[in-house]
This record gives sequence, structure tokens and C-alpha cells, in this order.
Amino acid sequence: MSKKTLSEADICAKYITPAVIQAGWDEATQIRREVFFTKGRIIVRGRLVTRGKAKRADYVLYYHHFPIALIEAKDNNCAIGDGMQQGLDYAVTLDIPFVFASNGDGFVFHDRTGLSATIETNLALHQFPNPGALWAQYCAWKGLAPEQEKIVLQPYYDDGSGKEPRYYQRNAINAAIEAISKGQNRILLVMATGTGKTYTAFQIIWRLWKAKQKKRILFLADRNILVDQTMVNDFRPFGPAMAKLSTQAKTIERADGTEEDLTLALDKSRRIDTAYEIYLGLYQAITGPEERQKLFREFSPGFFDLIVIDECHRGSAAEDSAWREILEYFTGATQIGLTATPKETEYASNIHYFGAPVYSYSLKQGIRDGFLAPYKVIKVHLDVDVEGYRPRQGETDRYGHEIEDRIYNQRDFDKNLVIDERTRRVAKWVSDYLKQSGDRFQKTIVFCVDTEHANRMRQAFINENQDLYQQNPRYVMRITGNDNEGTAQIGNFIDPEAKYPVIVATSRLLSTGVDAQTCRVIVLDREIGSMTEFKQIVGRGTRVHEGTKKYYFTLIDFRKATNHFADPAFDGEPVQIYEPGEDDPVTPPDDAPLSTDEDPIPPQPGADETAVDEPPDIHLPPGDGIGERPAKYYVNGQPVRVLTERVEYMDENGKLVTESLRDYSRKTIRQHYASLDQFLRRWKSAERKEAIIEELAEEGLLLEPLLEEVGKDLDPFDLICHIAFDQPPLTRKERANNVRKRDVFTQYGPQASAVLEALLAKYQDEGLVGGLDNIRILEIAPFNSMGTPFQLIKEFGSKAGFENAVHELQSALYQEVA
Repeated sequence: MSKKTLSEADICAKYITPAVIQAGWDEATQIRREVFFTKGRIIVRGRLVTRGKAKRADYVLYYHHFPIALIEAKDNNCAIGDGMQQGLDYAVTLDIPFVFASNGDGFVFHDRTGLSATIETNLALHQFPNPGALWAQYCAWKGLAPEQEKIVLQPYYDDGSGKEPRYYQRNAINAAIEAISKGQNRILLVMATGTGKTYTAFQIIWRLWKAKQKKRILFLADRNILVDQTMVNDFRPFGPAMAKLSTQAKTIERADGTEEDLTLALDKSRRIDTAYEIYLGLYQAITGPEERQKLFREFSPGFFDLIVIDECHRGSAAEDSAWREILEYFTGATQIGLTATPKETEYASNIHYFGAPVYSYSLKQGIRDGFLAPYKVIKVHLDVDVEGYRPRQGETDRYGHEIEDRIYNQRDFDKNLVIDERTRRVAKWVSDYLKQSGDRFQKTIVFCVDTEHANRMRQAFINENQDLYQQNPRYVMRITGNDNEGTAQIGNFIDPEAKYPVIVATSRLLSTGVDAQTCRVIVLDREIGSMTEFKQIVGRGTRVHEGTKKYYFTLIDFRKATNHFADPAFDGEPVQIYEPGEDDPVTPPDDAPLSTDEDPIPPQPGADETAVDEPPDIHLPPGDGIGERPAKYYVNGQPVRVLTERVEYMDENGKLVTESLRDYSRKTIRQHYASLDQFLRRWKSAERKEAIIEELAEEGLLLEPLLEEVGKDLDPFDLICHIAFDQPPLTRKERANNVRKRDVFTQYGPQASAVLEALLAKYQDEGLVGGLDNIRILEIAPFNSMGTPFQLIKEFGSKAGFENAVHELQSALYQEVA
């Protein structure tokens, strides 16, 4: 058999794999075939929800657990190096230094380290390099000494389930380990919300701990729920070596549904047990404004070798923060900051403290790879927001206060002036949206101006959803820092197994640090000046939850907050702004503008339940002595209507576009077929018509939702021609009748003609294009009432005769195609 006739899979099996094995690579532990490293971008357009094509490397070669080389294979009709550019693209993503391309005749070798005399060289099959040679070249490139090699090659934790770090987590772990092995003591990792920062931190700690490079470790967070869930989930393998810095005993549910009592490192007298190796602490529990509250000082400054700070954008960015007091006390320890949103303002900088990120994985990358859920944005413009509100002369509010005469705009609403009808209109619009979606149990967060606004919003949603609220009063709840009943339900809201609460009104309490895996709707009814906070709020919806089929989420914006998406800083690289000199103050001067980039840390231990998450009330200036003006005016009877609604979707570049399912489909089809003639040639030459449909599906275009939107009985051919090339479509019935009028079955006997007529009827009723020539179709109704498959095929002379007759039928369906 000629090598030219072999498939790509055959070339791999007969030539490439044997050459690699002969070079000394172990097939069981070092060679992995067809390695999928992304999941495929989730595409949402109207009713279409599908995934694009996942990226897959033909071969990844490992030195121990370390991915070091990649091979991109092609069949022998291609040149040896035809796969190189694709391989290089994958290698950059996977951070792999050595890339090979092959068609079975030999290899093209690309050395990304730059240490070789030439970047690309041709190798015979028997010249493929051995593992030791590539690893030695890698170590020379990275400047790793033998002791550093041991740290870098320390294995990941393996629980036996087959779970391993995703490619970007592996890149982050390796980048951190390598930097630490070379003596770097301040590390910053920037990873988008929902991408597994805690799991990444666990693997870093595990490898350093097992390699005995870091013996005592402190993991710092600012919310109890973060510490508790970390202990029983990601950090559980540390077992008895781990304890929580707390005096409060607690039983918590693990990821598998069982319960576990947390091990405590503080007794009731608040004395610290120093016998553990891994400590997890709430920073509020170990520090405070008074010296006696600074429990971290019970440890010696050199006690910890490694400190990991979760959500480090919140407190450690500012030089006078409580985080920094702890970090500077343990200044000799290696310190790793984790954040999705590094803080870079005029007065605070993560980069100034930790240095530039050793690895970043953005929201855009996570969505493009299919690990994070994309968002659909609905912008709703209310007339009063667009036109403003001005009181009539002498108009008073519901409490008899005369309303100051000026034009109130969107910034004033619910802060200085409340229009009750506006609150009701927001609640009605969102409630109607949930009703029209067919699922009124989509977990929904409504972000309000303050706690009082959140309470009014709660009331408005109750009135719009009385039927479901009467079934269970937890259908709508307010969750704010001053509402104990509400905060007690945070766990149920974020629990995928808990049905209630469904709609929650909040201000800031749920904007960060809450793993709301099944949140499908986020409503923005307050301004968000801080890019950091906006990204954190968006992060509440970005988790994909396969179990509940949550693949995207919807942002409903009443306050133009989603204009942040158009800001280049939304998903850009962090840039250091704050660069203090020796004499610069550590706090902003008194005349500095108020920061809009604050992300407050709960002030007390356990403050995820009692956090002061709201800004103070804004009072208007005092009046003329007769009485003070109120904090807010309350206006009744002002009608509010919706002016416009606009739906926007993410495109493949992470930009928001106003694009319908039809527009998206047209664009996708025309990327494959630039003209109608090109498509017609492809359709007529394709032996399997469904292959064309499968190719489009790989790009994320499913025809079924599009057909549902068009609302006609079109087959895929007519649907594509109509949507992409503006051709007048024929329905399946019209096409079938055209075939009947031409009487194309006359060459066959009565029984064979009856079979073909039944196939034509099946096409008309079900829209089948391919698969009509599969003889198994003869086993089902109505064919099984005509005879056995053997008897029916005999009417066509043979199986080949039956297949030819079906192909003629398919050609007749499209006979009028030019």
C-alpha cells in the first residue's frame, strides 16, 4: 500500500510513534496522543447555545510530568513541515519549547529556546531526540541548577481520579515553582474568576511542601467561606498537617456531600498550636487595631516559609493595610498573591509589592477556550434615565418634603431621589424576562445602590412574582450586610443543589468572593465606577456548570455599567501606576479625590455573614433651619416606561456586538463559502451531504435553532442558501413534489418505486438529507411492512443498486440547482 493512500492516523501509527519510541520515549508514561487542551468556545446567539471546536495536539511528550515537546502530524500528501505553524500556535499556548512536524517521511524540528545553531532543522525519522537531550536543553535555557531541577520536577498531587491541572493552571504552577526555585520571593498570579486559583495554589503548595522546600505554609483569605471551603475541598489532601487559625469549631459540608469538622489551631484561650505545617487563616482573626489582637505575632517572624494571599487585590495593595502588616512581619517568607483583578491605582499597587505577574490568564482567554461562560448583555433604557426628572414647582415627596428644584439624572436615582415606579419597572422587566425564558428559577443577583434600595427591590420582585413567593418566601430575598436572615442564605444561594433563594437583591456583599456557580442572570441597577468591582461582579456569572446545563449568563444593565466592556483596561494587562518614592506618604493626601476603585474587606472575623458592604447614606446639605433636607426624596406617581432594549453578544475576539442568530449564521457560513457558486459546488460534490452540516457544527453553527427561528420546513440546503446567500427557499414539501412531477421512478419496478416514494415522504416529513442510503432504514416503518430489508434490496438488484437509486433521488431533489 502506498504511503500516499494512508490516513493521518495510519501515518502516526506506522511511522511517527515508532520513531519516537525508538528514540527512548516511553509509550505508557511519556507519549500522549490527541491531547485536547481547550473545551471549545461556547457560542450564544438567540436560541443557539453550542460549542466551537476544541483545540487538540496530535502528540504531547512529557519529561516526568513536564510537557516538553509537541508533534503535529499530517498525512503523506502534505509536506513534512505543513503542520509546523499550527504546532507553534499550540506550543505558545501550552508553553512547550520544542515543536516537531511530520508527514511520516521525517521531522521538522523547531527549537523555541533559541539555543540551537538554527531555529528549524530537518531530521530523519531515526534522528528524533531522546528525552534526556531535550530536558538538558530546557534546563540550559531556563538556567536551572540540579537542585532547582528537583523542585521543578516534583510531581503534582494525584488523587487517582484522573483529574489534572488544565493547561493554563499547569503554566501558572510551573511559572511560580520555577520563579521560587530561582529565589524569587514575591510572586503574583493573575487568573480570571472561575479559573481555579485555589486549586492552582494547592498544587504549588503541594509540590513545594513535598519537595521539602517550604515546610510551614500560611494561606490567608478574608472570608470564612473561602477558608472553610478551601480546607474541605482543594486542600483536603494535606489532612492532619493542616489547621485553621480560629477559635470557632465548625462542621462543614465537603464537595462530595459528606460533613467534616475543621481542625483548629487556636484553642478557646486563643493560644496557637504551632505543631501544624499548613495553616489557613482569616486575616481578621489574627490581626486588629490593638496590639493584643495581633495574634500573628505569637509566631516568630521566621516561622512561615511560604504565605499565599487569596484575593490580594483587596487589602494588600495599599501600604498601610492590615494585610501588609502581616506580610511585612513575615517578610522572610516567600509570598504569593492570587487575584483575578490586580489593583493598580494612584495610591495602591499589587505590582509594586509583588512584582509583575509571573503568569496571567484573562477572562477573555477563559471564555475563548471554553472554560468560562460567555455573557449576553441586555441594555435597557428607561425614559426617566434618558430624559431625567425635574419636579414641578413646589412638588413634595410622599413624606411632605418639598423637592429641590433641579434636574435629577440616573446618578441621583435611589441615591438622592427615589422614584417608586422606576423600581417597580425594573422588577417587572426582569420578572417578565424570566417568565418569557421559560425558567423562572434561574439564580439571579440584582445589584442595588444601597441596602435600602435592595429592600425596595425585594418588595417589587415579590409583588411581580406573588405565585412563586407564596409557594416559598425564600424565592425572593435581600442579602445585605445588615440582614442576618439574608446573609444566612448565602450558602443556599450558591449551592447548585439548593432551589432557593432564586432572586436576591444586594448592594456589594455578593460582588466578590462568592462562588455562585449556577448564577445565570446578573442585574445591574447601580453605577459601578470601579473597574475592579465591575470585573468581580461579572465573575459571579462566569462559571460553567455542566450539571445544570449552565453554559452562559445574562447581564441586564439599567445603569450603563456595561460600558466598562468598551474600556481597553477591562481585559488588558495590569499596568503599574503607583510607584512611590522614598518620602512618599503611604496614605492618600487629604485633598486626594475619593477612590472609585475600592473593594472593601469585611472588618470582622466571619464577616462574610456580617460585613458592612454598603456605602454610607449620602445626606443633602442642611436646610434653612426650619428643618433638614432628607437623605432621599421619595416620589410617587411618576410614570416610567422602557424606551429601548438592545441585546449584545460576545464575538470570537471578546468584543460585544449586536448580532442576531441570522447575522451570526450568515457570517459563519460565508467564512467557509465565499459565494453561492462555491457552496453549490461543494454541496453537489459531497457524497455525504451531512459532512457539510458537521463541518459547520464544528464551528459552533447548529442549524436546528436557526431553522426554528426561520419557522419554515426547509432542509439544510435551502436554509443555508436562504440565510447566507439570500436565495428564495423551497420547503421540503415543494422539493418532494417537484421530484414526483418529474416521475423519476419509472425505471424501477412497483416495489422499488414504493420504497423510493417512502424515502421521499420521509425526507418531506423529517428533513433527512443523509443516511437515506443506510440499509438499516429499511428495518423501520413504513419499510418493514413492505418486506424484509433483504427482500427490498433485491428489488434494486443489489446493495449497490439500492445506494445508487438513493443517490439519484438525492440528485433529483436538487436538480434545479444551477
